[in-house]
Amino acid sequence: MSNLIVIDHPLVQHKLSMLRDKETGAKAFRELVTELAMLMAYEVTRNLELKEVEIQTPVCRATARVLANEKLAVVPILRAGLGMADGMMNLLPNAKMGHIGLYRNPDTLMPTSYYCKLPPDVEERDVIIVDPMLATGNSAIEAARIVKDAKAKSARLVCLIAAPEGVKAMQDAHPDVDIYVANVDERLNDHGYIVPGLGDAGDRLFGTK
Repeated sequence: MSNLIVIDHPLVQHKLSMLRDKETGAKAFRELVTELAMLMAYEVTRNLELKEVEIQTPVCRATARVLANEKLAVVPILRAGLGMADGMMNLLPNAKMGHIGLYRNPDTLMPTSYYCKLPPDVEERDVIIVDPMLATGNSAIEAARIVKDAKAKSARLVCLIAAPEGVKAMQDAHPDVDIYVANVDERLNDHGYIVPGLGDAGDRLFGTK
């Protein structure tokens, strides 16, 4: 089974509480999502391998450590995932970005891909899938399937909040994809919203409601 990593750093929890507040407007909401993605990126990238290189400081030659492999890809699930992408890319400037667009099929109620563009060398890249919400888990499950079918080197999922139902569904479907979240909330309601949650992340990001 995959690992579930809850990032409970005080700054993450503080900003997440601000994000939940219904009085937080679209501009502040976008800024908070970007900041949270940056803070979470520290934990998400904790296990990246390092290598030693020789550098020249202003004082002397020295041995320093740098990333051994900078071949990463950040892949937001459209549209809400776009809000987290910039925060991740700010810390990983050499990463490439892909996009996965999904919509809910009205007949099956399951996610269907309408757009997918991944880096051409995705087979050599560790992929970070980003989406603010892990509710039922259906969209994340489909996105991870697409990334794995593209033969990505590895995949991990980063969400701001999750429902226990979504975590279980994702772990059952993809036991090799670790999940990083800022909080696991109580449950899903009858409409599939996370409780207490933060509402519709896409609408709050883009002011469409």
